[in-house]
Amino acid sequence: MRQVANTSATTHPIATGNAGPAGLLLHVHVPSALLGAGIGATAPIIPLVALDHGASVAVAGLVTAAGGLGTVLADLPAGRLVVAIGERGAITVASLIGVAGVAFCLADVTLAVLVAGVLLVGLAQAVWGLARQSYLSVAVPPSHRGRAISAMAGMHRLGNFVGPFIGAAAVSQWHFTGAFAVQLVTVVVAGVLMATLPDDPRADPPSSQDLSLSSVLMAQRRPLCTLGAGACALGALRASRLVVLPLWADHVGVPGPVIALLFGVAGAVDVAVSYPAGIVMDRFGRRATALPAMSLFAGSLIALPAATTVGWIGALAVTLGLANGLTNGLVMTIGTDIAPPDARAQFLSAWRLMHDAGACAGPAALAGVAAVAGLGPGAAVLGAVAAAGGGVFATYLPRRSRPTPAHPTEPVHPTTSATGES
Repeated sequence: MRQVANTSATTHPIATGNAGPAGLLLHVHVPSALLGAGIGATAPIIPLVALDHGASVAVAGLVTAAGGLGTVLADLPAGRLVVAIGERGAITVASLIGVAGVAFCLADVTLAVLVAGVLLVGLAQAVWGLARQSYLSVAVPPSHRGRAISAMAGMHRLGNFVGPFIGAAAVSQWHFTGAFAVQLVTVVVAGVLMATLPDDPRADPPSSQDLSLSSVLMAQRRPLCTLGAGACALGALRASRLVVLPLWADHVGVPGPVIALLFGVAGAVDVAVSYPAGIVMDRFGRRATALPAMSLFAGSLIALPAATTVGWIGALAVTLGLANGLTNGLVMTIGTDIAPPDARAQFLSAWRLMHDAGACAGPAALAGVAAVAGLGPGAAVLGAVAAAGGGVFATYLPRRSRPTPAHPTEPVHPTTSATGES
């Protein structure tokens, strides 16, 4: 997407643009934590608000899922938006959409307004995520790409971890509107910080504006259909583990407060390993975290139906948290590695759609299998998905430690010249 300028020996190893490490912290990583905290504060509240409006339990679940639907719907348009107006412009637009969405939720008028608000926040999430990933792809050299992106993902998980506690405090004072007020503050502050990103010193090639999304998808169909399948599987596992683990724990009689405690411990492990996982990716290659993580996912999910005690379930919860932490930033890093330089945003929008579609489909598939064969077989099917995803990564991720794709992607536009890494 951009011409990558040559860097001198005095360039800081973390950032080559105007941002610098402090700038990345302020304009990328801190906003990630804020947005994660806002989502974490409202996630347990949205279904309760839906129930207050008279929705059934099933409908309340669909209201909650509207956020994920919004993200999937916006993934591909987000790419065109970033190409058209740049990262900062796209972030500004997304922030306005996000503020409008939270305002709808705060209004608490009808169930339809709540659904619209949750959907709008999901739309904004897609643009925020793509714009930050696109910016990091050129603001950070490939040698430090894994840790920079993993840090961003880890900060978002940290926000998700502390968000429910902040939301609970706000709800205790101002009922459900307190949680949405917390999210409104986080969206506004994060939007301002992200919208003031330093200018990227590398300009987009003119050909990037001329490329249609369909032409990019056709030219890059091989990596999207191979490594993209692994990203889809990982998205399904990440979302489904949040469903299958508490349901199984409840099935075998683990008390609700204990389940919450186990999730808290697993979440802490998840956050703790995020940045170290990025360092491992940079030093030893993407396979060094992808393959162990998928193996841990597969083993834990296949073993889950045999877990009947608190200790056993707790061990599996921590193992799944470790697996999830090892993959923090993995999908974004791989996508950035293989993105064509003259169509980066368009490619990354499709790449993110693969992961997000898996995240939407995973829990639905689990529910379908559980309805027919039971929750235990559903967990085992997820384990098989993890094994298959691991096989994809083992086949198509390079063995080299340098972040170059197994099958290097050619520029989509034949006349484009790129001097840096994709």
